[in-house]
Amino acid sequence: MSRQWAPKKQTVELDPAAKPSRIRREPPPPPGKLDAIASKVDWDSREWEVRFAVAGVAAFAIALCILAVAFAAYTGWSPSQYSLTVRSAE
Repeated sequence: MSRQWAPKKQTVELDPAAKPSRIRREPPPPPGKLDAIASKVDWDSREWEVRFAVAGVAAFAIALCILAVAFAAYTGWSPSQYSLTVRSAE
């Protein structure tokens, strides 16, 4: 079994009225024109998150394809170097 914890220092009970909070709690500013437009489009929705993720994956895939083609062109590789022979299975 564990033994009871006995702290060496005694805790101090603070009076809530003695030390009020110093955090300012002002009301939010009134909505302006931009806030009204932004409130019409919900950019924080899950649908937009999925769209941006798909766009990011597609952009990354396209960038990798471009890098592969550029590297192949730099090294001198070309698909025209290879001939393809098709034989019929008679």
